[in-house]
Amino acid sequence: MTHSNNTAPTLIQQAKTELRTVRDWLRLTTSYFSQAQLFFGHGFPTAYDEAAHLILHVLHLAPNQLDLFLDAQIIESERNAMIELIEKRVSERIPITYLTHEAWLGDFNFYVDQRVIIPRSFIAELLQTQLSPWISNPISVTRALDLCTGSGCLAILLAHAFENAQIDAVDISPSALEVAHINIENYDLASSIHLIHSDLFSKLGNKRYDLIISNPPYVNAESMDDLPKEFRHEPSIALAGGFDGLAIVRNILSNAADFLNDEGLLIVEIGHNRSALEQLYPRMPFTWLETSAGDQFVFMLKKSDLK
Repeated sequence: MTHSNNTAPTLIQQAKTELRTVRDWLRLTTSYFSQAQLFFGHGFPTAYDEAAHLILHVLHLAPNQLDLFLDAQIIESERNAMIELIEKRVSERIPITYLTHEAWLGDFNFYVDQRVIIPRSFIAELLQTQLSPWISNPISVTRALDLCTGSGCLAILLAHAFENAQIDAVDISPSALEVAHINIENYDLASSIHLIHSDLFSKLGNKRYDLIISNPPYVNAESMDDLPKEFRHEPSIALAGGFDGLAIVRNILSNAADFLNDEGLLIVEIGHNRSALEQLYPRMPFTWLETSAGDQFVFMLKKSDLK
């Protein structure tokens, strides 16, 4: 069913006068988002999940409190705030996380705005288990690097996974680093995470790391042309990976060995580019790490593999 701008205000005005409870508005917003044929790919997989996130945000409730308040009445100022966000989401196709300035990776909550890509990474899943079994002793990781840190989300997960580590978080975008600074301050990790404005390794001198992770831009040129409207609100520099999607990955593979300790590990997320990467590097012994979506998206290499 296609969304029509002609009927939208009528529907919302009707809702404003007739709907009273959280349950009512959750139902309406879910239906409205589904009817509008929005793209859901920025942390919330369905219209219902986005609707719940929006309503919880306006009502200042935690995710686990939704069921408690389904039958609670919503006051006029709250309805007005919800309507404003609902209409913006549909008419401008702005991802919900930019409207609420709130993104989740697992149990971690991050501030986001349009200076950074919205956090989403399979590496976040892997960090929940401290990269076991590839790292057997998490305390041994004392130096780690997050390349293309964006909002700083993976650097913050690194700091929680490896509490003994000093972490450098690198990005080419000064404005992205401003957002990362907000998140690092929010988690009180300024003593553990150091932000560096650098084009990949260029400003890192002779530093060496036990672990390097990266979720770099990896969307190829053809896919960039076909992205849904929601992605147009994200900084293209954080998405575009050149003609084949692997321009930045190639740079990382060429230089990472110089920045790893002898037993160091490199872990990189590459989207849907596994077959293209393996064709480019037929002799590179990639280890593909298992994630919730399969083993196509994140590879690991040891320093000796890179040599």
